[in-house]
Amino acid sequence: MSVQKLLTFVQDITRLLETRPSEEKILVEGRKLVATLVSSDEWLPDAFARPHPEHYQQYLLYADPLDRLSIVSFVWGPGQKTPVHDHLTWGIVGGLRGKEQEITFQQQPDGSYRETGRGILEAGQVTAVSPVIGDVHEVSNALSDRPSISIHVYGKNIGQVRRHVIDPKTGAEKSFISGYANEVVPNLWSQVAA
Repeated sequence: MSVQKLLTFVQDITRLLETRPSEEKILVEGRKLVATLVSSDEWLPDAFARPHPEHYQQYLLYADPLDRLSIVSFVWGPGQKTPVHDHLTWGIVGGLRGKEQEITFQQQPDGSYRETGRGILEAGQVTAVSPVIGDVHEVSNALSDRPSISIHVYGKNIGQVRRHVIDPKTGAEKSFISGYANEVVPNLWSQVAA
């Protein structure tokens, strides 16, 4: 499998970030780039598409050396979901395979979180999160018989960010650092002609 499509995406999103755009521009222009990336799925190596029998997997595909972004494949086995959580940075998510359900939440004056919406992300579709437009959600595999995979692009190295799992009833937060399931990332330059 060729990772050329991923390399091209990394180059394009890096060029966008080098202009020091507003978050609004990142989310508008970045969505277009992510939509192109997830328009086909043959580029994702099998090693970064493997589900785990008990919990979802978060595989690092690329981390910018200046910590401007990270690109991650999320792999959901049947019935798997995240807890309610935040990100603390912008993120753009593209559906690559299968179908995912997202439930969004907004904090209330009493500190609890109220459900504000439900949506389905299918292959080829793109959505976004950020502290500005809405940062708290729960995501699950909407399919009961096979894995779903999405590609996430974040404004930081998301596996190193101290984030929060949130109890929506009370608003209580528990800090966590997600890390990544893989120890090795794709060599984007291995298939570039010298």
